[in-house]
Amino acid sequence: MLPDEHPERISKSQLKRESSALQDLGAELMSLSLEQLERLALPAELMDAVRLGQSITERGALKRQRKYIGKVLRHIDAEPIRAGLAALRNETAEAVYRLHAAERWRDRMIGEGDGAVNEFLGTYPEADRQKLRQLSREARREREAGAAPKSARLLFRYLREILE
Repeated sequence: MLPDEHPERISKSQLKRESSALQDLGAELMSLSLEQLERLALPAELMDAVRLGQSITERGALKRQRKYIGKVLRHIDAEPIRAGLAALRNETAEAVYRLHAAERWRDRMIGEGDGAVNEFLGTYPEADRQKLRQLSREARREREAGAAPKSARLLFRYLREILE
């Protein structure tokens, strides 16, 4: 027999690893919101299975549903779904980075005052100087008085708008 006559067989272990990877992909899909799932443009059967899996609370039924989603994924090309999930993760990481940046700017503006406001305006000239100064001063007064941080929240929201 020539070696080219028999295609290379995939081991049982490899099949199990691939199946487990698809089930993990299905579990990740079940953790997404409806909006995120719709952005992935999943096939109808897979979308229905994922939505059903999200509503299941009983452990055994959830395990069966994960296996079923893995089975559905075996019959379609999972690479576009993986790529879409990677893009979603990237967007999420960028959004978290922007939130942290807004928090840092807010804290600096409250702590340092107009110097931090001017530095922010140097980076983001489209921001309203008067509004930033007013909110940072009010937030500083609230912090010193021990009052509720209403202006700090408003400052954070405004900074978040600008950073997005």
